[in-house]
Amino acid sequence: MSTPPAAHPRRWTALALIALAQFMVIMDTSIIGVAIPEMRGDLGFSQENLSWVFNAYVVAFGGLLLLGGRLSDSFGAKRLFTVGWIVLAIGSLIAGIAGEVWVELAGRALQGIGAALIAPSALTLLMMLFGSRPAELAKAFALYGAAAPAGGTAGVFLGGVITQYASWPWVFYINIPIALIVLAITPGVMPAAPARRGSVDLAGAVTVTAGLATAVYAIVRAPETGWGSARTWLVLLAGVALIAAFIAIQSKRKEPLMRLAIWRAPNLAGANVAQLLMAAAWIPMWFFLNLYLQQVLGLGAFASGSALLPMTVAIMIMMIVLAPRLIARFGPKPLIVAGLFTLAAGMVWLSFARADGNFWVDVLPASLLAAVGMSLAFIPSLGTALSSARPEEGGLAAGIVNTSYQVGSALGLAAMTALAAAHGARQLDNPTALTNGFSAAFLGAAALAAAGALASLLTLRNAPTASASQAREEAETAAAA
Repeated sequence: MSTPPAAHPRRWTALALIALAQFMVIMDTSIIGVAIPEMRGDLGFSQENLSWVFNAYVVAFGGLLLLGGRLSDSFGAKRLFTVGWIVLAIGSLIAGIAGEVWVELAGRALQGIGAALIAPSALTLLMMLFGSRPAELAKAFALYGAAAPAGGTAGVFLGGVITQYASWPWVFYINIPIALIVLAITPGVMPAAPARRGSVDLAGAVTVTAGLATAVYAIVRAPETGWGSARTWLVLLAGVALIAAFIAIQSKRKEPLMRLAIWRAPNLAGANVAQLLMAAAWIPMWFFLNLYLQQVLGLGAFASGSALLPMTVAIMIMMIVLAPRLIARFGPKPLIVAGLFTLAAGMVWLSFARADGNFWVDVLPASLLAAVGMSLAFIPSLGTALSSARPEEGGLAAGIVNTSYQVGSALGLAAMTALAAAHGARQLDNPTALTNGFSAAFLGAAALAAAGALASLLTLRNAPTASASQAREEAETAAAA
């Protein structure tokens, strides 16, 4: 039996920074949720265009993740991790001082660019630190996985606290001191990786980002321009054409942004579809749940954020304590399928929320069920996507799976925003109409989660399992401490 490489002496400190990075880049998608009503009044956003405060970040994030993964492989994960935090801090400053809509969206897009450099390099660093130590890798994935949905729901709570007791620009300013702390600690704890110099596929990065942005724009504007209008379909077709151009470019370049043959790896496509549809369901859920709490139930910013804390607690317990044990015992596929079906069930339950409802009956039990579903599906689908690629393409695999999640977030929220608007969510002074619109969005998101479960059931192969004793030992080690 070969001896594994010596463990990095500060790997757990490094893991804390990696988990913090994942927490922050996902938190930045959600922390603006509670602040949106105040931003709408101060900056002049319309109800339909409010989602662009979210989408400006997510489109830049998702569209450039492949480039971030490639740059991580080419120039070194540690270097890209550092640059990403610098860019995120600058974008946060711009978003905080914005006095006009276009400045706000520019700052949010710059935040997304920083996140696109941080996320794949963080995952690459995690694999460098723990990839040769399976039991520790299971624990590392559990902590990293918990950081993502926990960042999403905790962001809503922090956004509520900040908006209630300070002002909405501080939901962006909070990133700056954290970035400075990370930049100070990173050089001493992160492992260095040899850079593999090569050309950078800028044409691929431009076409995939432009294609995603165009498609999201078409879906968001469809309720206003009409789904049957030529303008809607021309813009949507332009987005599809740009994505097709991206694929064509990848097939011809010697050093593409995304090597198309990577998709032949078993389970890679299925795991990424699961991540995409999971995000397409999860992100609209918390977005509209927060609007329901504020615009229908009348909760303030702090109370609305606090109402989502139980989901965060459930996610942390499930992912850190239970998920590693369940994966070791049952394997990833059953958990992904069961988790996505459970997520769908939670959102169907949320769709029965009433205009004269209350948190304890209409929100808490359904949101906890959805959180359990997310907790079951997230880590095994992420681990399956990463482990399917060759080790030297770790950055690319990380970029792909993060792209899947963020693309799903953007397109899912755009589609559910259109669905909610078509069913009454534009009528801000009518709680019944608002509730009907939000219920339609919850049902649409549930359909996406159920589609993800069916796709996983049909496409994922059962992973080879270790012996019972080995699985038990790794699970107990991963869940320890």
